[in-house]
Amino acid sequence: MRVFVTGASGWIGSAVVPELVRAGHDVRGLARSDASAAAVEAAGATAVRGDIGDLDVLRAAAADADAVVHLAFRHDVAFSGGYAEAIGSDLAAIEALGGALPDGGALTIAGGILGLADGRPATERDVPLPGTPAAGRQASADLALGLAPRLRSSVVRLSPTVHGEGDGGFVPTLVGIARRRGVAGFPGDGSARWTAVHVQDAARLFRLAIEVAPAGSVLHGADDEGVPVREIAEVIGRHLDVPVRPVPDDEAGEHFGFLAMFLGLDSPASSALTREVTGWAPTGPGLLEDLEKGHYFEAGSGSKYA
Repeated sequence: MRVFVTGASGWIGSAVVPELVRAGHDVRGLARSDASAAAVEAAGATAVRGDIGDLDVLRAAAADADAVVHLAFRHDVAFSGGYAEAIGSDLAAIEALGGALPDGGALTIAGGILGLADGRPATERDVPLPGTPAAGRQASADLALGLAPRLRSSVVRLSPTVHGEGDGGFVPTLVGIARRRGVAGFPGDGSARWTAVHVQDAARLFRLAIEVAPAGSVLHGADDEGVPVREIAEVIGRHLDVPVRPVPDDEAGEHFGFLAMFLGLDSPASSALTREVTGWAPTGPGLLEDLEKGHYFEAGSGSKYA
């Protein structure tokens, strides 16, 4: 298939593009800079210059494709207080991509699992609870899924931690906090659970989504169903040789910064239906095993949120 990928040079896109190329697809990736274009080309794809806000570029690329993988999101805008603006941009992009993609084409977009259910393993059939992180992008999911059956549209809800070498997300942020403060902390009793998936397994799921997922599918990119945040802190503490301690609720905001609102959410999730529908079988290491490898603690590793 001819596949157009937004966010092609990002953390997940940089794994998705080579996964698609290896599978024999003709891949084109959106690139907003010379460096991004070079990375896309190096992965064996063709760079399409433009930004997620260049709707005419998106329409033209989608019109010439059999499938679209939409990964780009204005995280910089969202985390600087412009979440509504970032969502508005995402909706406009999905409308442009979905409107231009030929009938029968495949469209899959990225969503989130965090906060999907309250203290029980969420399934692909669950709808996000109001006010949770997962609910923030539900409008995008609804728009994409509403394009079925004209398009074979799907949503891949990703774990809050998509881990691996080069990760710049929440886990390296926690490592940085522990290094600066001299303590690996966790909120409350540390029993809140996070789902996790290795970046290569996430990439494989996006490929399967455009290849075999039925129209209107909701898929879960979750290998670890739920890792207690206390256990994450224990590995970090051991590697940094710092104590591991609970952080009182009234100090969590000051200690963890923006992460405080996420760390206390007990948000396990199942991917059983995803595996049944797509045949997805993760092979990468789990989060704790990946942490034990040590690359999160090497010089030069760090968070994009720092």
